[in-house]
Amino acid sequence: MEGTWVEQINHLMYSIDNLWVLIAGMLVFFMQAGFALVEAGFTRSKNATNILMKNVMDFCIGTLLFWAVGYAFMYGESFGILENIIGLKGFFLIGLEDIDPATVAELEGGTLSLYTDWFFQLVFAATAATIVSGAMSERTRFSAYFVYSIVITAIIYPIFGHWTWGGGWLSDLGFSDFAGSTIVHSVGGWAALVGAMMLGPRQGRYDKNGKPVQIPGHSIALGTLGVFILWLGWFGFNPGSQLAAAGIENMNAVAKVAANTNIAAASGALGALAVAWIFKGKPDLSYTLNGILGGLVAITAPCAVTVPWSAVIIGLVAGFIVFFGTNLLELIKIDDPVGAVPVHLFSGIWGTLALGLFAVDSGLLYGYGFGQLLSQLIGVVTCGIWTAATTGILFLLIKVTIGLRVTPEEEELGLDYHEHGSEAYPDLRALRAAAERSG
Repeated sequence: MEGTWVEQINHLMYSIDNLWVLIAGMLVFFMQAGFALVEAGFTRSKNATNILMKNVMDFCIGTLLFWAVGYAFMYGESFGILENIIGLKGFFLIGLEDIDPATVAELEGGTLSLYTDWFFQLVFAATAATIVSGAMSERTRFSAYFVYSIVITAIIYPIFGHWTWGGGWLSDLGFSDFAGSTIVHSVGGWAALVGAMMLGPRQGRYDKNGKPVQIPGHSIALGTLGVFILWLGWFGFNPGSQLAAAGIENMNAVAKVAANTNIAAASGALGALAVAWIFKGKPDLSYTLNGILGGLVAITAPCAVTVPWSAVIIGLVAGFIVFFGTNLLELIKIDDPVGAVPVHLFSGIWGTLALGLFAVDSGLLYGYGFGQLLSQLIGVVTCGIWTAATTGILFLLIKVTIGLRVTPEEEELGLDYHEHGSEAYPDLRALRAAAERSG
């Protein structure tokens, strides 16, 4: 009779863990909708279809490429001279063992099906890819972005992921990133920075004297809705990274991560609001929204190893970073229409380093010395070198072959019309044409 009860408990724990991680993955998938709305809302109406199309393709391309090669590169077994560098087993998920249903009763606690783990890791890979869309918006050829999306999902993200989450050399050095401040967000952020630099600013972003000219997005309402969707999705992103929910220990960890995640988001909003109000003289909504996202990105690495007061500080500093980072990019003439680089790269770096400060079991502020902080710094620098180098080569090759940027005429009329032949707001074109005829 005792064995029967053990079997039933193990079956239940297995089901709970898999169900939770699948639901968390679905929440992360829904973040694609949040990215789409934020990027569309923060850019002009004439480019909305282009933005939405890129977000759709990121997930479609990501699904097939991460199934074919990405998951194997990231989590497959490595051996020989490529030991701890890149996975070499599990292409198309072939040769990777799923759990035999007959053995579930023998498990001491829950674990994940191969397909549960693949799906959860896929939505993270797609998130890294889609970060770049906003920073390169309103001037990038769709064909160029299509190629980029393939390469980052199949090669750039998975290889760095193998070094960290895949048990590679950075992991052996003690680098820690619970849900991806660096592994997901900084990879996307570095790619976004390189892409924006190689493209150059949008037409009209700076006047003839080099002074910045604001180009407002067409719908702050869409942008706000997108941020709320992303905030919701982050409760899958971070708590889901516990990869289990059955049992008191796992459930307490999930709840703690959710609490820290929410606290940092709220703190990030207030940090960005405060500095924008002080330096701009007005309580600016766009900075506040990006402050929320910056707080979420920053807490993503340390959310499982910090306490709420640390989450407040981490989020608050991220809000400051978003504001000053946005203005720094404007000063040095790097045009990032949606603020992707300050949100995902700058805040991701801060959050990763913050783990070395605030982790209760290894952080400097808890008396554990500089060891963890040094490991975090090595991970941050490695991510920068790897991603900047690979995306720089990729964008350069695209630029000299199929072309990276649309023509000035296409940019002026909008990417919706020239790149897709389908405008998100066709009535606006009719109104403009009527105005031109009458005037």
